[in-house]
Amino acid sequence: MSFTSPVSEDSPVGTTIGIINVKDLDSGENGQVRCAVEGSAPVELKSNVRNYYALVTNAPFDRESLSEFNITVIASDSGKPPLSVAKTFHLKVSDVNDNPPVFTRALYDATITENNSPSHYVLSVTAKDPDENQNARVSYILEECDIGGSPVSGYISINSENGVISAARSFDYEQTKEFVCVIKAQDGGSPPLNSNVTVKILVQDQNDNAPQVLYPVQTGGSLVAEMVPRSADVGYLVTKVVAVDVDSGQNAWLSYKLQKAADRALFEVGSQNGEIRTIRQVTDKDAVKQRLTVIVEDNGQPSRSATVIVNVAVADSFPEVLSEFTDFTHDKEYNDNLTFYLVLALAVVSFLFITCVVVIISVKIYRWRQSRILYHSNLICKSEQSCQEHRDIQEQEQPANAPVQTDAATEQLESPDAHAVMVEMLRSQLDFSALNNFGDFNNVVLCVTGEKNSNGKGCDC
Repeated sequence: MSFTSPVSEDSPVGTTIGIINVKDLDSGENGQVRCAVEGSAPVELKSNVRNYYALVTNAPFDRESLSEFNITVIASDSGKPPLSVAKTFHLKVSDVNDNPPVFTRALYDATITENNSPSHYVLSVTAKDPDENQNARVSYILEECDIGGSPVSGYISINSENGVISAARSFDYEQTKEFVCVIKAQDGGSPPLNSNVTVKILVQDQNDNAPQVLYPVQTGGSLVAEMVPRSADVGYLVTKVVAVDVDSGQNAWLSYKLQKAADRALFEVGSQNGEIRTIRQVTDKDAVKQRLTVIVEDNGQPSRSATVIVNVAVADSFPEVLSEFTDFTHDKEYNDNLTFYLVLALAVVSFLFITCVVVIISVKIYRWRQSRILYHSNLICKSEQSCQEHRDIQEQEQPANAPVQTDAATEQLESPDAHAVMVEMLRSQLDFSALNNFGDFNNVVLCVTGEKNSNGKGCDC
């Protein structure tokens, strides 16, 4: 008996999977053998040679439906009573890559809030492949496409192993409200099979934009005023504040409030439409210049706001309005310019003062150091000159072997009291720091007085 297992699932019908040889030792009819397959297995027996049977397939195999099964072959003789024997074969069906990956959903959609952090999780896609082993290994690929002129890979990324889609950038609802991309699932078979699925991503709005005032236009150089005649009745429409919010939904719902006014009893602002109207009769006592501050708030959480200043002129003629507001503008500009020049002058004066102080101190220090160096040099020169003159006088007045003749002045100089006085005078006039660099104080005294020290040696000059 020869039997092959496993058998590839793509084997054609009629493929031989085994050869069976049957013998019966009886003779005559008792030795005639018949074989048949028991059950509904997709195989059958064919015999072209006596007592030899071929086990062949009679239907296509599908491993995903039937990966293995048992084949029972019954052999029986023609005797009376007939004798039979059964033999069971276990057949396995091997896999081929005949199934592409299949996504669990036909369309994926997800929502992500704007101003997200990069690498933020968006959603996961899943595809399954009924094949086995390498043929069932699925990889996920982001198909290339453009979103607003930019590649989709700049918006999202996908993990090829598990299908997790993450944000590749921070989204802005005002620029990108939604986009669509295609994800491909590919198996590891040879050749590989694949399938695609569409993913739709919606960007959810946040209240990240404050209202923008369109009217009245806020200009820095000129002053715009709305005129109200003194004959205006109650409910007179002065002007309308127009504002927009680029956010969406309730984040773009705007409300208007009068934050500050010179006369709150004269004007009001419509909370929904931004209309500024009079709430009483205008009188002659009302000031010509009226300054209103209107705040515009959205309905987001937390809410954002913007303020606008509305200048109102209560007057019947344009020249009156022009004179009032021109003076106001000129005064404001004059005060601003005056403040700027005062600050600039103060800074310049402070810089010059500090510079002068630094220069004066540097000059003083330089002169002091020069005087000290000159003083030290003069003192040393005087000490050396005095020593030399004293030696010259002694050599001229005294012969080589003559006894020393001392006059009254010399005796007076060599007296202990005079010697002490001279020493004290020298101590009070000499700079010891300078003498330490060129010889000690006793050496100078020996040079001046002509004496000898305890070792019988005169000065070292």
